[in-house]
Amino acid sequence: MKVLITRPRSQADDFADKLRFAGFEPIYFPVIEIRPIEDNVALDRALEKLNCYEWVVFTSVNAVDVVLDKFSPSLKGVRLSVKFAAIGPKTAEALQVRGVTPDFVPEEYVAEAILPGLGDLLGKWVLLPRAEIARKALPEAIFNAGGIPHEISVYKTLPTQPGIEGLDALKSGVDVVTLTSPSTVQNFVAVSKQHGLDPINLPKNPWFACIGPITEQAAKEEGLVNLVVAKEYTTNGLTEVISHLEAS
Repeated sequence: MKVLITRPRSQADDFADKLRFAGFEPIYFPVIEIRPIEDNVALDRALEKLNCYEWVVFTSVNAVDVVLDKFSPSLKGVRLSVKFAAIGPKTAEALQVRGVTPDFVPEEYVAEAILPGLGDLLGKWVLLPRAEIARKALPEAIFNAGGIPHEISVYKTLPTQPGIEGLDALKSGVDVVTLTSPSTVQNFVAVSKQHGLDPINLPKNPWFACIGPITEQAAKEEGLVNLVVAKEYTTNGLTEVISHLEAS
């Protein structure tokens, strides 16, 4: 089975290795790239006063990389009262690699699931380093719980063009297209149309494997069909759901 990987090329190798190990042929087809926001004065000021926050909540590996690239050099010798939360095992792992042990990781890997683990938020500040186009569900939930969410955009998700090999594979037909975020959905659809393809009627009528319900909803809004969703919202979960497709 040929499996298209639409996530950023810099983040695709581990997923590709998992697919190969499971017996699939991964095809790189990056439709987005991640770029840190430069000269981020808001983030610099927040990090200078980090102990004013009750929690820092990381919703992606990208946010961990950007924030700790700035903050890690000043961690030594600093006594932190702030607590760290991470959504998903990869985000938690990224923190641990940087020497930060998350205080809370929810069992479900979506932003809304993290709220119960943050405790009493009444009058307390919560730092949310996020993508420029992040969903509003989490800050709204924190606000409704009496907390003070402080959102700071720390990276951009930008459209990019896949290589010739990936385009040729899509035009000749693949078995599965993997989608790992709403932005990959939207940009996959846009790229397909730019190259004369109808994303709803692609060659070989592939399955669209979504990493979770938020991505699935974005795919439905774009009119995509043949959708399957990983039970665990990770690339491991995607590999598992693709394996079930092959077996069925």
